Amino acid sequence: MSTQARRKSAGGGTSLIFLAAFMTWSHLAVAEDRATAAASTCRPAAFATGLLGEATDARTFVLDDGREVRLAGIESPGDDANAAAGRARLQSLLSGKTLILKRFDSERDRYGRLVAHVFVAAPGDERWVQADLVASGHARVAAHVGDRACAAELMRHERAARDGKLGVWSDAYYAVRRADDPAAIAGERGRFAIVEGKVLSVRESGGTIYVNFGKRWSEDFTVTIAKRNERMFAAASVNPKALAGRNVRVRGWIEERGGPWVDATNPEQIELVGRN
Repeated sequence: MSTQARRKSAGGGTSLIFLAAFMTWSHLAVAEDRATAAASTCRPAAFATGLLGEATDARTFVLDDGREVRLAGIESPGDDANAAAGRARLQSLLSGKTLILKRFDSERDRYGRLVAHVFVAAPGDERWVQADLVASGHARVAAHVGDRACAAELMRHERAARDGKLGVWSDAYYAVRRADDPAAIAGERGRFAIVEGKVLSVRESGGTIYVNFGKRWSEDFTVTIAKRNERMFAAASVNPKALAGRNVRVRGWIEERGGPWVDATNPEQIELVGRN
């Protein structure tokens, strides 16, 4: 190889290194910008402020005055390395910042903890903590967010994190389950999981709407929706009767009645997938 060729080759390698570094930096910057921008589309009502005392797990922290806060709208990893990483991320996001607690629902859970969407105050802006944790792969969107627009924003962050295999999405334990593999879904019983597949049929019996992903109710995956909630789902563009033949992504706690199933009480639990 000539001296000129070697210089071109070396220059190309250096360029690739700088390009990779720039792309990594850009990805993180975009995630942070999206978390900040999300604050303008998710607007719960503020009810308290405070300063961080300590993050106790990946979605819970104590304020410096002793009040305990649970982050609304997300599910954090269990007791594993992902949980430790999530707690560290939460601590770094909140440390030394003025925190604004906002809500859509009741401000306390059954354990007396404040349940809130948390925003970090910044000059002329606010940063949504839940959006940051989801965008970085340290949390998944929960079955209940409290607001459809906020849920949609969090799901966009979740899709990007999943596509990039960030955080929990690099771990098969947290992978999206296939609706046509009911045995694998049944193995998730008692856990929060996300299931994706094509709806085979929708049936109604008594006060319940059954969204079926297979022909055998005693074995296959099923989603149930209370008939009284049908209008609420339809108003959120998730008409239960129109789901047959469509590809959807369902999130919730896996239970078992014959086959594995999820009880959907909120429209944000059912997400239309792809072009449909």
